[in-house]
Amino acid sequence: MSEADAAQRDAFPPEAQIAEILLSQLASRLVHLAATLKLPDRLADGSRTAEELAPLTSTHAPALYRVMRTLASLGFFAEDAEHRFALRPLGAILKTGTPSHAAALILGGEIMERSLDQFLYSVQTGNTGFERSFGMPMFDWMAANPVQADLFNDTMVGFHGMEPPAVASAYDFSAFQTIADVGGSTGNLLATILAHHSGRRGILFDIPHVVSDAAAFLQQRGVADRIRIEAGSFFESVPAGADAYILSHVIHDWKLEQCLTILGHCRGAMNSGGRLLLVEMVLPDGDVPHPGKMLDMVMLTVPGGEERTASQYRALLDQAGFQMRRVVPTASLVSIVEAVAR
Repeated sequence: MSEADAAQRDAFPPEAQIAEILLSQLASRLVHLAATLKLPDRLADGSRTAEELAPLTSTHAPALYRVMRTLASLGFFAEDAEHRFALRPLGAILKTGTPSHAAALILGGEIMERSLDQFLYSVQTGNTGFERSFGMPMFDWMAANPVQADLFNDTMVGFHGMEPPAVASAYDFSAFQTIADVGGSTGNLLATILAHHSGRRGILFDIPHVVSDAAAFLQQRGVADRIRIEAGSFFESVPAGADAYILSHVIHDWKLEQCLTILGHCRGAMNSGGRLLLVEMVLPDGDVPHPGKMLDMVMLTVPGGEERTASQYRALLDQAGFQMRRVVPTASLVSIVEAVAR
């Protein structure tokens, strides 16, 4: 929220501020609805009225108009004097096939809704609302639901899209000959780092169905000849012999015991003098606003992990046999937590 937005909100009576916060949950439902009805796709060739859109979306025209008007007020569409709606840039990135369209379906849909229905349960027990609603941990459910898993992966690409170049620019990877990206999906971060550092080599490691598409992606990025792809579970082992081990948005997904297992495998696999690099949102202390604090509520209720402050990362790493050396900020929301084995 900008300072101007905050000042405008603070000008309202406290009761109105609370009501606005409570009603904000409708925004995610509206974005999910727009993606489900493919409204941005249907406006891609020009503006239309709700009456024209209704038969294309199997909706009630007056009700659809009210939805479109509200979405327009949020910046997704523009409404003219004849009540025709046109795409704005924010709406255009919701078109089918974009990471934002996937995010709207995942973050505004059943996964979040059913998990957050169990919010109180998560706070009372520390267990995930997702597992209580779906009967299994999130990543197990994703493995059994490939369509949703693909949407989730596309969501992560969009959500973290600005991070790879920011990470590659913020940290000097030139000291390492071999860099392992553990839980690195199809290799976007690793490919970006190697593109910045010619002569360096990489190891991409993730579970089999995730890395199955990696070879084609890395070939497209022009680094396939410098990256070895290995499939496996970081709960069992990680590839040995790298000088740096990157865990990007991995540690925040898991409970303490699982984090210690993953970190222990990295510690045992790295070369002498190697580095552990955690790419995560590092939360500020106290009541300083930060998007990661809201994301932490998602971690609590969906996968069961958590976002951490620098001091919390220091304590975790100490317990895992590492010494945290520094936190390197980037030009994105993430930082790089650097550690060495003790």
